[in-house]
This record gives sequence, structure tokens and C-alpha cells, in this order.
Amino acid sequence: MAETAIIDDADRLRAQAYGLLAHLLARPPSCDLLATVGALTGDGSPLGRAISDLAVRARTLAGAPDGEHRAEREYHELFLGVTRGELVPFASYYRTGFLIDRPLARLREDMQALGIERAPGVSEPEDHIAAIAEIMGALAAGTVGTADGEPDLPRQKRFFERHLAPWAGRFFQDLEEASAAHLYRPLGTFGRLFLDIETNAFAMIAPAPPGAPRGADQREGTIHAP
Repeated sequence: MAETAIIDDADRLRAQAYGLLAHLLARPPSCDLLATVGALTGDGSPLGRAISDLAVRARTLAGAPDGEHRAEREYHELFLGVTRGELVPFASYYRTGFLIDRPLARLREDMQALGIERAPGVSEPEDHIAAIAEIMGALAAGTVGTADGEPDLPRQKRFFERHLAPWAGRFFQDLEEASAAHLYRPLGTFGRLFLDIETNAFAMIAPAPPGAPRGADQREGTIHAP
């Protein structure tokens, strides 16, 4: 089996940021995950302040006897609900108003080109925000989508612009403003600001040609979120 590509610190941080979004948006956070998020620290930048705010709220829940239950209830109200949650975290819904629509079909095509399969037992459509964030994290980490042993930035740009840029910023803004959001409010801020940074960075990279062939050392993977 081929080894994971060697990546620099910037791509490692990008992969971790996408991983944070994927873990918190895939399912209600466990007490262990709350404790892990509660240990994060941020700097004085807007992105860093969002991380610090998220960490404080996660740490408070992790230390409360009913903290995990409160986080689970918030997640349920935001994303699940009795019939549906306050938000519907799927690309197809945000882009067309319907579930299981053209954006999902295009995502499945690109996943197949990357050698990525949905994990067994996962019933949610693959265009859930957590699943797309997980794929972007794998691209940034170089576990899929590499070229000659290096992360393929044009391929990342194309995937980002096809599957996140058209809708995820609106989703994260809606998450910031959601009435049920407490723990997840600063995550919405973090997601929105992080996507702005990614958008600006990708704007400086030449795009990959449509239908670009898979590289000779293309990794294969499985997505587990949501």
C-alpha cells in the first residue's frame, strides 16, 4: 500500500480544520470529543477567537454532568428534529431545494474518480456537510488525490469549488444565526471564516482541467461521516 504524501504544516493545519468540522457536524459530540475541543486554543485573529469561543463552550459542556446530553439535544434540534432540523446540512438541499439532486450525483462522480467509497452502514447521502469536509481533509492531508506523492492543489481547488464553495458559506452563516445554536454558533463562525481563507487561497491556484485523470499513485479511501 502506498504511503501518505508528505505535507507541510499549512496543509496539516488545513486537514485538521476540516477534520474538526467533520467530527462536530457528523453526529452529536461525545464527552471525549467535547473535552478534546475544549483543549483547543486560538490566537487573536477572528478565526482564532472563534476557536477560543468554541473551546470555552465545549469545555463547559464537558465539565457538566448533563453536558453530553445538552450537546446531543442541540445537535438534534439543529440538524435532525422530529421531521427535520432547523438546518438541512446537505449540498443538494442548499443548492436546489431538494434532497438527492444533481449536486449529489456530481459529488458521487468525483468521489468515484478519487477512489472514495461511502462507509458500510452509512445511510445519509454523501453530500452531507460533514462528509464533504472529511473528503477535503483527506485531500489536504494527502491521503487521497495526490500527484507524484504530493498533495494535488489544482484537484483540491476543483473539488472545493464544485462541492463546497457554492453553498457551505451560507450554511455556516445560517449555523451562526440558528436559534438552537450554542455550542455550534462559534463553529459556524469558524467554518465561515475558514472557507473564506480557503477561497482566497484557491483563487491563486490554476484550476485542474475538467476530467483530469487520476494520478498514478492515487490513494483510495472510505468516508465515514456523517
